[in-house]
Amino acid sequence: MIATGTDNSDVNERNIIDLAAKVGRCLQQKGLRIVSAESCTGGWLGQAITAIEGSSAWYEHGFITYSNYAKHKILGVSLITLEKYGAVSEITAQEMALGAQHNSRAQVSVAITGIAGPSGGNEAKPVGTVCFAWFLGNSSIESKTYLFSGNREAVRRQSVIKALRGLLNLLGESS
Repeated sequence: MIATGTDNSDVNERNIIDLAAKVGRCLQQKGLRIVSAESCTGGWLGQAITAIEGSSAWYEHGFITYSNYAKHKILGVSLITLEKYGAVSEITAQEMALGAQHNSRAQVSVAITGIAGPSGGNEAKPVGTVCFAWFLGNSSIESKTYLFSGNREAVRRQSVIKALRGLLNLLGESS
């Protein structure tokens, strides 16, 4: 099921930095570290996190795996998954999150993969379709697909906000 994305009115840069700082405070309070795996956002989530002073205390590192080859080689996403479901799928996002965590010392991981546009979409997966996965330690993995509106930058910006809000939810905090 695809959920409707974030309203464009709340996706300014200050909002992103404030959410990243809140995620950081929560992770520090819990003594946890995070790793990110990004595709369509191209490192924007990592940039938002590292904009926070002292984020090295809770941000392990990030992977930017834009191509299917990188998703497979670096994060271990199955070639069968990529062939059967495509790069933009919840199962791919889940495998990205698991692979990122496996290749780090972090206890928390987040993955983002989607179609930011303006091209690349189709009827089944239109432009603005973005899949997320969040994983905490050895607990179950959470994933969700959203359909965002707007241009390429707006889709990417909304994706970063959604990833941060999903992390807060995963950690038991409100956004």
